[in-house]
Amino acid sequence: MRPREAWLLVLLLALAQLLAAASAEGPDEDSSKKEDAIEEEDEEEEEDEDDGDDLEVKEENGVSVLNDANFDNFVADKDTVLLEFYAPWCGHCKQFAPEYEKIATTLRENDPPIAVAKIDATSESALASRFDVSGYPTIKILKKGQAVDYEGSRTQEEIVAKVKEISQPNWTPPPEVTLVLTKDNFDEVVNDSGIILVEFYAPWCGHCKKLAPEYEKAAKELSKRSPPIPLAKVDATAETDLAKRFDVSGYPTLKIFRKGKPFDYNGPREKYANHLREDYKFHHTFHTEIAKFLKVSPGKLVIMQPEKFQSKYEPKSHVMDIQDSTESSAIKEHVLRHTLPLVGHRKSSNEAKRYSQRPLVVVYYGVDFSFDYRVATQFWRNKVLEVAKDFPEYTFAVADEDDFATEVKDLGLSESGEEVNAAILDEGGRRFAMEPDDFDADALRAFVSAFKKGKLKPVVKSQPVPKNNKGPVKVVVGKTFDSIVMDPKKDVLIEFYAPWCGHCKQLEPVYTALGKKYKGHKNLVIAKMDATANDVTNDRYKVEGFPTIYFSPSGDKKNPIKFEDGNRDLDHLSKFIEEHATELSRAREEL
Repeated sequence: MRPREAWLLVLLLALAQLLAAASAEGPDEDSSKKEDAIEEEDEEEEEDEDDGDDLEVKEENGVSVLNDANFDNFVADKDTVLLEFYAPWCGHCKQFAPEYEKIATTLRENDPPIAVAKIDATSESALASRFDVSGYPTIKILKKGQAVDYEGSRTQEEIVAKVKEISQPNWTPPPEVTLVLTKDNFDEVVNDSGIILVEFYAPWCGHCKKLAPEYEKAAKELSKRSPPIPLAKVDATAETDLAKRFDVSGYPTLKIFRKGKPFDYNGPREKYANHLREDYKFHHTFHTEIAKFLKVSPGKLVIMQPEKFQSKYEPKSHVMDIQDSTESSAIKEHVLRHTLPLVGHRKSSNEAKRYSQRPLVVVYYGVDFSFDYRVATQFWRNKVLEVAKDFPEYTFAVADEDDFATEVKDLGLSESGEEVNAAILDEGGRRFAMEPDDFDADALRAFVSAFKKGKLKPVVKSQPVPKNNKGPVKVVVGKTFDSIVMDPKKDVLIEFYAPWCGHCKQLEPVYTALGKKYKGHKNLVIAKMDATANDVTNDRYKVEGFPTIYFSPSGDKKNPIKFEDGNRDLDHLSKFIEEHATELSRAREEL
């Protein structure tokens, strides 16, 4: 394969996760749940904003602290604003904080002064979503309300220079590198290009909007190569003839043109590959030269790990021969089975889809695969590999201790004093922490072996067990969840709440009245649990927003019934209980 084609292949693989299937009709279930949670949080914030306190802009060491409520008011009259989106637990953000405060001091002395602000992206979810924040820290420069991505190094000198450049009255955004094609110039541009990548998009398409900044970054990068590889885009809603000519039926659609000839996926396998491509990386092509680059024959499906994740204990690639008779389920099974390396990198962004399988063995330390730190990162990862090869039934991963600071703390390992810590996350939400010790392959192997033999005790985050628990609403903590909620002889209505949740505070008197109403029923328990301070030790009781209420029927604890009614008043909650309570149901039948 020619170097230009290799670079194009790399580009396509990098963009693959951002491409939406043509048949995509809406957000996935996880997205919907997150949106529901955000809506509840937004409602709570609206209730708390009545006193106007959130509109006040506080400062920390010269940096303005912005939130969802005061952001627009703060930036409205400012020509230029430097923004940092951060996460309190992010190690990189903590390292950058002193430098950012110096930047604020310098820009305040500018003529005119330039505002410098920061936003906690983990709590100000509306702003994080509005500015497409997906990593920390994310730096943006706001010019007359329009966000400009900052892509340089995180140094005072370089950031200040860029901000001052953009703050100039005559500054305008540089023209797009991505070529804009229409019916008037399409054939001329495409036919004159040895290789060109063309995106067919719709202005209203959410997936296209998400792809746009990455596509432009790729266009800039590939324009610097010699010779350059052009990237182009076509508004398929305006250029309907071009869209029809190239059978564009979904957005975005990417096509490679080599000397004017288009290439893309063909045949019945396309819809199966598209379905998986948003979440998993794999290679599949009918192009002879690309197949040669992958060292397979055309039509094969190939899964290979990045070089940093390859090891002597596992194959460099997994190849599947796809026939016309191949079932989509077989393709999905192959992708899911080989999508993870023997020891991968668990991150908060890939936790839900990559590392949901249990048991999961996690080793926490300063994981950083960048040039300066990759030797140390791989040193410890190699020790994990030595153990992982002997336990193929478990999933192994390394994780940055700062990215999972809350998890490490809940495991009781945050003050272990050890450079490397380990834990096993098991089914049902159970967690096992390795005793603090000098980390090596032998210590990890002994820990995993003990887990396999059932000799480890799980770690449970729990408030103290209440000494007096005779009120109308029984208080459940992590240590008593199994004995109270999972009691096979009793029906239990359990509310999972957060102390700061406005909806939970509104529900409290109603829930207390509910407890009093059913206090005389010995086989029915009305209970509540602070889900922010205690572990829910059974994964059937998922808490994705507050309050969350489940009915746990006696004799069938593995199938709790979630209260979905938005009317959380006494009548609706009572009706919910009487519909599902086993003892109350039998009493009605006897009458």
